[in-house]
Amino acid sequence: MGAERALPSPLAHFDPADLLDALATGLVVLDRQLCVTYANVAAQDLLGAGFARARGRPFVDLLADSNGLEAVLRRALEHSEAFADRELVLRPTGSLRETRVVDLTVTPLEGTVTGSHLLLELADATQRQRISREADLLARLDGSRMMTRQLAHEIRNPLGGLRGAAQLLERELADPAQREYTGVIIREADRLTALVDSMSGTARLPRKLRTNVHELCDHVFTLVRGEAPASVRLERDYDPSLPDANLDRDQVVQALLNLARNALQAIGERGRIVLRSRALAGVTIGTVRHRLVASLQVEDDGPGVPEELRGSLFFPLVSGRAGGTGLGLAVAQEIASRHGGLVEFDSAPGRTVFTLLLPIVEAA
Repeated sequence: MGAERALPSPLAHFDPADLLDALATGLVVLDRQLCVTYANVAAQDLLGAGFARARGRPFVDLLADSNGLEAVLRRALEHSEAFADRELVLRPTGSLRETRVVDLTVTPLEGTVTGSHLLLELADATQRQRISREADLLARLDGSRMMTRQLAHEIRNPLGGLRGAAQLLERELADPAQREYTGVIIREADRLTALVDSMSGTARLPRKLRTNVHELCDHVFTLVRGEAPASVRLERDYDPSLPDANLDRDQVVQALLNLARNALQAIGERGRIVLRSRALAGVTIGTVRHRLVASLQVEDDGPGVPEELRGSLFFPLVSGRAGGTGLGLAVAQEIASRHGGLVEFDSAPGRTVFTLLLPIVEAA
């Protein structure tokens, strides 16, 4: 029998570096000084730093807050101990202060030419954590919506009786001064009825039409600029790739305006607000994956959302502001829900971002 001819390896024509760069998991190699000697493309994206910038620098210098990571890496190197942590929050210095949530695995590499190294595997867990957070939020919102509608039904009935009694009393009063008081009762009853309708979601369903999303954003920008003190800086950061979409313009304006007004109240007389748009592909909201989603963000540099309010922030009547109705965010969330979307937020002192996610059904 003739010698069997060896089949060529299917990877024979691939550069190993190209294969590593094709991975979705970030790979970083550190030397004994914990300086970066290698980082693939996924790691560069997670750290917000190109390889030319990261190479030779201490790994922890690429992070705004290492959260004790340097001591862990040093121990893994000195004792040749592997280490793993799930959903570790990192804040790279090169990513505009945006946080990254990663699953981290640290593996000592023995027998290298220059001595022991560390291999860091960084798996982006941000999407998984966001989906989990959104599912929890949607579940809590369903329970809150049912409770709110029941409460609204109980409130609306006596309000109707109150308004009707005031109208009957007004007809019996000849003195205009006294009729003025019944007018106050009627107007306040109408105002409370409108608030109850907003809480219960009984307002009309969306009438979706082809809408220029940036025209909508500009309208909100103009309204907020008219309300903002002169010392507040307003900025726009739009994604030109965002297409027109089928939306209820008036409802989305109201939702975005509520988010912007909250930001304005958070920063007070001085600060910065950014109205930002992005087109996101392949985003899952709840259990539905959407091909294209409009991300409309309102960012402010205020003190951030108080920790004690974060779990109930979108519930009606929850407000961190004295005299606030607590309906602005609840209404924005209800409008987003009617469009199959969601409002979420990320907050820390000096940077709070509320994001209105709206699935885009492109007009034919």
